[in-house]
Formats: sequence, structure tokens, C-alpha cells
Amino acid sequence: MDPLELLGHPVRLRIVHAMRGGRTLTTSQLCDRIPEVSKATVYRHIDLLSAGGILQVTDERRVRGAMERHYQLRQDRAVIDTAMIESLTLDDHRRGFAVAMTALLAEFNAYLDRDHADPAADLVGYRQHAVWLSRDELLEMISQLRHAIAPRLANPPTPDRTQYLLSPILFPIDEPPADPQAG
Repeated sequence: MDPLELLGHPVRLRIVHAMRGGRTLTTSQLCDRIPEVSKATVYRHIDLLSAGGILQVTDERRVRGAMERHYQLRQDRAVIDTAMIESLTLDDHRRGFAVAMTALLAEFNAYLDRDHADPAADLVGYRQHAVWLSRDELLEMISQLRHAIAPRLANPPTPDRTQYLLSPILFPIDEPPADPQAG
């Protein structure tokens, strides 16, 4: 399976989210992080991610007669590169967006289902803004966002850090106006 197929499933995408930040987790720990998904389903998707090289086994131990594997995300493999994005059809983009939104909704619902969920205190945000940008302004904004986000992607979990799901979405919603005064 190519990375697009591997990452193009809501459960596998949630497993990847859970593994970010250099975490090493067992299948049992991942099942605890995604309790609304059956254990058999989580095991099956971990096997697919492992076989596809997205997850790697970092340790194996015998626990009560069964082999317990510890997995880590291979950050370099958990990406869809520019060449792949450029090769996608419009329907591929529709499917990919639907998977991303399904995973986002599942993650948000899992957050709200926690005993102590407090969106105001946790600074939860889901704002949308429509902005008019030239191509140069768009490229500059994307660069600034990458500059702000990229260094934090490798932050390891610590007692004073909470893992947040950040999901920037960007697409044009209108054509440039024929009359600049119309915008």
C-alpha cells in the first residue's frame, strides 16, 4: 500500500495522530486512546501501518504468554509528498478530505467525551476566516504557518505538555473579482 492508501483511513489517521511526538506505544495503549474503535479493528490497522513501514516495532516483550510489541511512528514515512499530491485526481482529493474530516470529527468527539473536557479552558478553536490573498501573499502566509508549526511537531510528551490536534485547511472559495471594487 502506498502512503496515501495507508493514511487515507480515519482509524489509521487517528493512530498516526496518537503516535506523533516520538511516542512509543503498545497496541493496548493505542486501543485505550481510541476506545470507540474495537480492539480487533485497531490491531488490524496497526498491522497495516507496520507492514507499510509507517510504524516500526521498537521493542518486543512476552507478557502473559503473548508477544507485546512497542511501536513508534516513522515520521519520514507518515507523509504524503508534493509529487503524490500533484498526481491526485479531484475525486482522490474529495476522498482524502472526507477521511481527514472524519478523523477530525472522531478526535473532537473523543475529546468532548472525556470526563474533564473544558473547551474554554483548553483554548479549543475552530474558527474559519475568508481572506483575499494574491499568490505571493498566500505563499508567504503558508511559509509563516510552516515556520510556526514545523519546529513543534517533534516536541516530545512531557508532564507540562498537552497534545493538540492542529488541522490547517486551506482552499479557494471564490474567484478574483472582475471589478476590484466588487470584493
